[in-house]
Amino acid sequence: RRVTFRSSRAKSRDAKDGVNVSRLRSTRTGLGSALVAALALATPAHAQDIAITNARLVIGDGSAPVEGGTVVVRGGKVVAAGAGVAVPAGVERVDAGGRWVTPGIVAAFSRVGLVEVDAVGGTNDRNAPRTRFSAGLDIAPALNPMGSPVAVNRASGITRAIVAPGGSSNLFAGQGAVVDLADDMDMVTKPRALQFVAFGEDGSAKAGGSRAATFLLFREQLLAARSYARNPAALAEWGNDAMLQRADADALLRVIDGTTPLFVRVDRAADIVNVLKLRQEFPALKLVLVGATEGWLVAREIAAARVPVLVSPLTDLPGTFEQLGATQSNTGRLKAAGVDVSVGVFDDDDAHKMGYATQYAGNLVALTRLPGASGMSWDQAFAALTSAPARAVGMEGSIGSLRPGRVGDVVIWDNDPLELGSRPTAIWIDGKAQSLTTRQDRLRDRYATPGEGALPKAYDR
Repeated sequence: RRVTFRSSRAKSRDAKDGVNVSRLRSTRTGLGSALVAALALATPAHAQDIAITNARLVIGDGSAPVEGGTVVVRGGKVVAAGAGVAVPAGVERVDAGGRWVTPGIVAAFSRVGLVEVDAVGGTNDRNAPRTRFSAGLDIAPALNPMGSPVAVNRASGITRAIVAPGGSSNLFAGQGAVVDLADDMDMVTKPRALQFVAFGEDGSAKAGGSRAATFLLFREQLLAARSYARNPAALAEWGNDAMLQRADADALLRVIDGTTPLFVRVDRAADIVNVLKLRQEFPALKLVLVGATEGWLVAREIAAARVPVLVSPLTDLPGTFEQLGATQSNTGRLKAAGVDVSVGVFDDDDAHKMGYATQYAGNLVALTRLPGASGMSWDQAFAALTSAPARAVGMEGSIGSLRPGRVGDVVIWDNDPLELGSRPTAIWIDGKAQSLTTRQDRLRDRYATPGEGALPKAYDR
């Protein structure tokens, strides 16, 4: 399933510029290796005032790349980006050599920081199946910025991620966070940034076995939270028979009044329509649909409701009965209908391999050339990795593009970032230079050419 096609823009560019792409990717000489060496020596504790010049600059807001562009980062924030930008005195210059320079990728849906080894319970904080709490769960204290998946995803160009809990013993999974993937201990950008709930087959299993029970339980829990707001002493009176714990009720009140976006995992077209109808009773809900495999069937309804959607474009075959309408054209059809679409990798190792998102976006570009298929333009596809997820979580003014005032998350790539073999050669997060070295790199180097006696003894000869 991991198949990509070269975009027409990349092909024409290579022909025009005479670029030897395979050599560029394999050797990473010149600017790439120099930047990697410089970053390895950089101290990541301090933001750098930098100006990256001579770039094929992508702002990340859906606009076309700017040739010969410049982006200036001061105090950890973008202060200017575009063509003809003057470099302030005293700011370090980095010549991109005509390469692609973009904002960092924002992973639209992830469990990075919650999972180290999926099969080892002690390293997996994705789910909380035996707790009496649900909506009140806050993943922030469970995040591990030193986990190896953080560095792996950072080396793929991911600088921010929307992290959601996996599940609890109840319908609501809890509160997710927006995080950065910098090499430091301060990972949380925004705690309690979203509430996550699953409808469809997963929700039915939690609610008692049917979709009818799911929608009823959802409604009753929100009404119970409202009742708590009117009479806080009521929860104490209910004791162990309470439908919600106090922390759960507090969290749901922020969902009801629209303070916290509600990310809803839902796939079947009929379920999507019923989720949209929830705003008839709770009009302030800020809904975000996650998955929406059959979303193209009700794209007009989603667009009319102005509800953003997070999709995984390679969910193109039905894995369950609620995904019978799966098609790789889902994303393009939603976009064509006016839906604000973000591209993510959920259902495909969303803790370790968020870097697949650029490949998925590249596939959407290629789909525009296939008769009968629906994809996205290059500019739309890249924005679906950056500014669109930022909007979905209510942080467009802070992350997801190189507009002035946004965080200084900048990536230099060795080629078109939506090409399968492209890799970052330099990354800054909040204006701080980041290492691209991962544990896998160190293991490769350690065992590639071992000398006798250089490694721990494993076997007797």
